[in-house]
Order: sequence, then C-alpha cells, then structure tokens
Amino acid sequence: MTTADAATDPALDTPRRRSTATDLALIATFAALIAVCSIIPGVSLGPAPLTLQTFAVILAGAVLGANRGFLAVLLYLVIGAAGLPVFAGGSAGLAPFAGPTVGYLVSFPLAAWLTGLIVERLPRRKIATSIPLIFLAGLVANLVFVHTLGPLGLAWRADMQVGAAFLFDLAFWPGDLAKTLLVALVATAVHRAFPALLPARR
Repeated sequence: MTTADAATDPALDTPRRRSTATDLALIATFAALIAVCSIIPGVSLGPAPLTLQTFAVILAGAVLGANRGFLAVLLYLVIGAAGLPVFAGGSAGLAPFAGPTVGYLVSFPLAAWLTGLIVERLPRRKIATSIPLIFLAGLVANLVFVHTLGPLGLAWRADMQVGAAFLFDLAFWPGDLAKTLLVALVATAVHRAFPALLPARR
C-alpha cells in the first residue's frame, strides 16, 4: 500500500474520525454544563450576579485542556448570542455583550484556555493527585482574565470608576476561591478515571 493509499483508506482513518467526534462531543457537553451552571439562580450582587459560571468555565479548561476548553466556552457564548437563554439570569442575545458583564463574558474562554494550558504542562503521572497545582492553575486564570477584564467591563459599561469596579469585584473572590477548589477536586477525579483525556503533548 502506498502512502497515498494509506492516507485515504477509510479503515485507517477511523481512529482520527473517532477522536474528532469525541472532541466535538466533549466540547458540546461542557458548553451545556456551562449553560446549566449559568442559569441556576445565584446571588444578586448588583450589575454582576454570583453564579456557578466560573466553576464550569475553569473546569472546562482543567478537564479538556487549552484548545477544547476554549472552544467549549466559545460555543456557549455563541449559543447565547444566537438567542438561547443560557447567560446569567436567563438572558440571551447580544445585549449582555453590551452590558456591565461584558468583561466577564469575554474573559471566560481566555480563562478556560489558560487553565488548560497550565494543566496540560503538569506531570502526567501526578496530574490525578495534583489538587493544589490544578487549584493554582484556576486561580491564575481567574486573576489574569476573569478578575481583570471583568472589573474593566464594569467600569466601561456600568459607569463605575476603575478603582470602584475592582473593589466591587472583590465580593466575587471568596466564592471563586471555593469554586476553584471544587474544580481541582473534580478535575483530579476525572483525570484519575480517564487518564488519557487531556491531549497529548506536542
């Protein structure tokens, strides 16, 4: 069999197709999880409600890795922008992207990507027991993106001073620390059960 024949042989192409189908299923599943965590009633903190969104977003990166985690969150945002009521409070469409939570929405795929990028680089033999390291990965992603872009969005769209927006954002930190710890616990359990779930290092 020539190289060209091997490249076009359906039987040899099956594993790659199966891998693509699995990736798509995982991305869709986590997009649905983020949607569910977003619409579960949370605590109202003014212009930005406290929900389980960040738990699902960071978990997507910690479990799926950088690229698939990013795509899962991006799919969630696209579904919401298309009109399905999957954003916090059951909102939908493009209005949330022009509102005070725009910074948080924009930060979500980036936070999932950074979490996944860090987790992918952890020692594979220890990843199922690396609760502190996965917690740290989620914490860094929250700090770099969620709790930076989020307050900037509040300052931009909620007519707040930048300093006041960052002070307001501090109210989310205790909940996000607890959610990030939960992410670490869940992610290590998933990786213990499915050690090949993360993409192979290049």
